[in-house]
Amino acid sequence: MQPEDKIQEIAERAERLQEIGSSILRAARDELYLGMRFLDVALSSFSYQMDGQVHGFGTDGRVMYFQPQMLGGLYRENRILVNRGYLHMVFHCIFRHFAWSDTEGKKRADDGITIQERMRDLSCDISVEHMIDGMNYRSIRFSRSLLRRETYRLLEKEGKTLNAQRVYKILSEWNLNEKDLTNLEQEFRTDDHRYWESKKPNPMLSRKWGEINDGIETDLETFSQEAGERDGDFLEQIKTENRSRYDYREFLRKFAVFHEELAVDDDSFDYNFYTYGLRLYGNMPLIEPLESKEVKKIEEFVIVIDTSMSCSGELVRKFLEETYGVLSESESFFTKINVHIIQCDEKVHTDKKITSQKEMKDYMEHLELYGDGGTDFRPAFEWVDKLLEQHEFHNLKGLIYFTDGFGIYPKKMPSYKTAFVFMQDNYRDVDVPVWAMKLILDEDDFDKPNR
Repeated sequence: MQPEDKIQEIAERAERLQEIGSSILRAARDELYLGMRFLDVALSSFSYQMDGQVHGFGTDGRVMYFQPQMLGGLYRENRILVNRGYLHMVFHCIFRHFAWSDTEGKKRADDGITIQERMRDLSCDISVEHMIDGMNYRSIRFSRSLLRRETYRLLEKEGKTLNAQRVYKILSEWNLNEKDLTNLEQEFRTDDHRYWESKKPNPMLSRKWGEINDGIETDLETFSQEAGERDGDFLEQIKTENRSRYDYREFLRKFAVFHEELAVDDDSFDYNFYTYGLRLYGNMPLIEPLESKEVKKIEEFVIVIDTSMSCSGELVRKFLEETYGVLSESESFFTKINVHIIQCDEKVHTDKKITSQKEMKDYMEHLELYGDGGTDFRPAFEWVDKLLEQHEFHNLKGLIYFTDGFGIYPKKMPSYKTAFVFMQDNYRDVDVPVWAMKLILDEDDFDKPNR
């Protein structure tokens, strides 16, 4: 056989394998769609590409890659396994697991993968498989092993939605040895995550899947009659994930203002002219750096703490400690600040004015909570309005109200931005006024890397 004939034969074989693998994945997509029409956009968001290096199949959020022999063998064994694998990858994308970055500096194993990366991958897989096993559709129904059932039982003890971050936190507390970690990986690994490791964070891709996620939640809540027992905790996972996609530092920057600060403005300074002048005249630069620059930091705002009986002191302390941690960073605070921390249930109990990081730290170290009555938000807003009338603020950007949400809201929109902040552990769905922002945080969200 001539070399060109051999090349032609290889190309034709590759084309056949590509078509066979694509046909198997399309068949899985169609079968899933028949039972889960609310996933129509998500299921159809991929192209299919053969890759001899991938272990079974995997995705980067745009393409599903497959190893043809392994995919064909899985299909011959039981097509339900292919359906589950397809849905497994779709769920990874819906919850944007491919964008979950690890912190650097962790100890690496011999194969170059950190324990944290293995735990991350395992947590994502367990979270997804737990959702799939909780859904009652013939196209994905499969018997569970003893190890799988026991793992779910232990994870479900806390009674909380098992998203990947929650599973990661629980697994970290278990202090798994190498044998147990490997057993869990073998039980729950369904797809190849190699495409996650090679990709840098892609805001456009995350935004795309975020929009798909929002659409699924809307369909399940508003139009679809399928949401219910058949979908297990999938809808709750969607709600939890959509509520958690916030970076707390970014959120607090909504209350920042532009101001000039003494510092070299690197953006408006041309070092070429500066160094050229020094070379030409010895000690006379042609341009001097500006001695001030415009920066955006937090200068004035109000924190209101709901100290009613329904808000536990532990959660209040956690919120204040993390807020202080953000505000104490030099890039967040101006040197001179005007922050009022108000404690209020059905009336205002205390109002502490903070003018420096030192005062903020002292307040945190000697924090005492007052009040255990009902919740009425109006007194705090009335108090702040009086402070404005007394010219206590000259450029108040906003008010953050930490609460459980159950109380009487003001009817009139204030002249400053308002946000009601809830902790996930204590959260029950409530409607805030249309003029207010709403943020629900998990304890883990304070420490999440930017996405």
